[in-house]
Amino acid sequence: MITNLGRPILQPALLVGGLAAVLLAVPTTATAQDAEGYFRQNCMSCHTIGGGRLTGPDLKDVNERRTAEWLARYIPNPQAMINSGDPYAAQLLRDARGVIMPPPPRITPDMVQALLTLIEAESLLEESQFVGLQVSDRPFTAIDVDLGLQLFLGNTHLASGGPPCINCHTVRDLGGLGGGRLGPDLTTAYERLQGRTSLASWLTMPATPTMQMLFASPSSALDPEEILSLVAYLEASAQKGGEDTAPNRMIFLLFGLSGTAVALVLFDVAWKRRFRAARRPMVRGEED
Repeated sequence: MITNLGRPILQPALLVGGLAAVLLAVPTTATAQDAEGYFRQNCMSCHTIGGGRLTGPDLKDVNERRTAEWLARYIPNPQAMINSGDPYAAQLLRDARGVIMPPPPRITPDMVQALLTLIEAESLLEESQFVGLQVSDRPFTAIDVDLGLQLFLGNTHLASGGPPCINCHTVRDLGGLGGGRLGPDLTTAYERLQGRTSLASWLTMPATPTMQMLFASPSSALDPEEILSLVAYLEASAQKGGEDTAPNRMIFLLFGLSGTAVALVLFDVAWKRRFRAARRPMVRGEED
């Protein structure tokens, strides 16, 4: 240490060393609380811990079925494990009826380990906090289906004020120009997600980035009764089979082409009138 006018000045090496010590003292690994929030936001839509299978398997005691090393390789990149020919990864794909688990967003090795620790601890409980959504099994009525349709179309507003499904999605036989194309066609979503409970769980805590921005917070989440009505509508849609048909897109294209043609004709007429309006006085001036 050197001094200047009686005031101590830290040497640069000591200053850097002290700063490094402070930074190293700050924990950088994922905590149990971080893992709980991450699981709730990104995993609960497809998995339970002790609540049975959804789109993905029940994760209770998964540490007894697979080693920690295998899970640490699979979780960040399931597709790579499937492509490697791993037999258990292939079995998971068959059980999910071809639905491939997407890589979890912003996943890190520390978070993977924290998630595995969380799942192991929750598996030991009599009932995990991640046991999953309890969905009514009452038969759907025509009223449920119609309310789901109105919510999908936006004719009945969501309680949270969120946008209707039709802004980004379509289903078969919507009529008119159909729905949006930003998200996937939901005609067979009920079948793809394997039934009422899985679909309701996904709508309760959607895992895609766009859906999370719109519906993941408590203030914007879908109401349980709204979810049930949407599930009823999508179940009825799946029973009809097939995806949204291409004619709707063709109608939209034809409308666009027709509108362009009409605009060009009107522009041509207006331009000709403008030309005559300028030429007529010139001709008259020459005659005079």
